[in-house]
Amino acid sequence: MNQPRRLVLLGATGTIGQQTLDLLGQSTSHFEVVGLSAHTQAEALAKIQVGVPQAKTWLTSLSAENKGLLDFLRSGDYDLCVHGMVGAAGLPFSAAILQAGKTLCLANKESLVLGGQWLSQLAKANSATIIPVDSEHAAIHQCLQGQAQNSVRRIYLTASGGALRDWPQEQLADATPKQVLEHPNWDMGPRITVDSATMMNKAFEIIEAHHLFDLEAHQIEVLLHRQSIIHSMVEFEDGNMLAQLGPPDMRFPIQYALHYPNRQACSLQGFDPKLFSTLTLEQVDESRYPAISLAKEALHAGSAAGTAINAADEIAVEAFLTGKISFAEIVPICQSTLRAMPAFEVNSMKEMTVVDGWAREYATAQLTSQAPA
Repeated sequence: MNQPRRLVLLGATGTIGQQTLDLLGQSTSHFEVVGLSAHTQAEALAKIQVGVPQAKTWLTSLSAENKGLLDFLRSGDYDLCVHGMVGAAGLPFSAAILQAGKTLCLANKESLVLGGQWLSQLAKANSATIIPVDSEHAAIHQCLQGQAQNSVRRIYLTASGGALRDWPQEQLADATPKQVLEHPNWDMGPRITVDSATMMNKAFEIIEAHHLFDLEAHQIEVLLHRQSIIHSMVEFEDGNMLAQLGPPDMRFPIQYALHYPNRQACSLQGFDPKLFSTLTLEQVDESRYPAISLAKEALHAGSAAGTAINAADEIAVEAFLTGKISFAEIVPICQSTLRAMPAFEVNSMKEMTVVDGWAREYATAQLTSQAPA
């Protein structure tokens, strides 16, 4: 009998964590959960541990070093880690997993936005593997299996357009947090749902794709796909295309990442004629969604750019959700932060922390200047 695969789950009480636990409960493969973390939900984490009493647990803190969890991740006493934390705080944990030479099933997109080049080098140096859990990057990853890296002409990341996609552009400034958080297709956390409406999430995915698949900005395009069934597509040099399709359910990319490079039977049903009967693709209007051009600007601005716009977006989204700024001000704050960024060099965690701190201060100052009288 094969030995169980020892698994760590970061962000166990969040959306990705809960869906991962659901899949593990159904899996015929043998996993042993050896570690669980949550941010502040101690009670929810304790309830999870009742079902997996052998697992160590940690509560992470933005203001602490989280030494116990980081030491455990660096020890390598596990086989794979599903990283479902949210935000820039997830970066040190991604680094620790790759330093241990383990498989990182990565849903924390901020890790690659902040430190994609550095993390890619860590993975290579330690023979570690990054399996993307974002639905778009999981789709690209599947389409590229067995293909030569230099055979890719371009990739197409699909975007739902978020909750406001049919609103007149001149009314976007009036959108309330409640309206923005009513996503038509996906069940996600607050920040990513807001980022879906601004398409800042797609901006981050452009940066992620650049690092994950070694692609240039001109090789990455975004299409508006309202149904969220085509998760992304690859066009090859000979003109042939591959696409990955499925219902808008994050359990599909999680299932893929858990069992990669194999496929494992499960209860998920991929095809439903009603879902697939009408599929549309549209060009993205970048005047309505300036985050798309901002992402490509960031790729040309150097390694610190991702850190800067992520920090600004975290500040701006929180400000919108708490009523301090309007929806229409989120992307301009990110844009002005990027364009004001000094010539930072980012080759270490310490340097990323410096850029992150500068960008948060700059974005926060903009909130004050834009606050209503």
